[in-house]
Amino acid sequence: MIGMLTGRIADRDFSSCLIDVNGVGYEVAIPLSTFDKLPPGEATVRLYIHTAVREDAIALYGFATPEEKKLFQQLIQVSGVGGKLALNVLSAMPASSFCAAVSAGDAKALSRINGIGKRTAERLIVELRDKLAGIDPALAPPEADTAGADAAAALEQLGFRKDAVNKVVNALLAELPEAERTTENLIRAALLKLNF
Repeated sequence: MIGMLTGRIADRDFSSCLIDVNGVGYEVAIPLSTFDKLPPGEATVRLYIHTAVREDAIALYGFATPEEKKLFQQLIQVSGVGGKLALNVLSAMPASSFCAAVSAGDAKALSRINGIGKRTAERLIVELRDKLAGIDPALAPPEADTAGADAAAALEQLGFRKDAVNKVVNALLAELPEAERTTENLIRAALLKLNF
């Protein structure tokens, strides 16, 4: 499988680019987010590649960042979502915004993406809600054996959603000075944020 390509941009448009790697041209489908990050002219570029092998074709999908590639791979595992629709998602909104919409259960925001109706939006939320922490670090659980992990566990016991708790506690761990990162302080500050 091809996992990454580095070569000269021989041609491009909004949805694909042709990468010349030592005289071999690779046609790569890309989202708008990657197109925006391509260097001008025939410069050298590095793209993270997802290779899709079907009976009748081999398709290459390219991404500017590993996070976009991971999100694409999660999207195509959802029933009814193929490569084209997954590229639409990445073209329509940044990976972090998509992760936030899924985490918040915002089907309305997802339904605005071309090709995604209400049912598909709901399916994306159900199937991806617990799988996006590796893509958006703000959704990851706080580190174990820390005040953050204890605070998160306490907040979940109070009935707050796990993804919302993880996001708030991680933000507080980044904001607060180390001396103030006690379980009690984190719970108090998180309650203020979660209740508004």
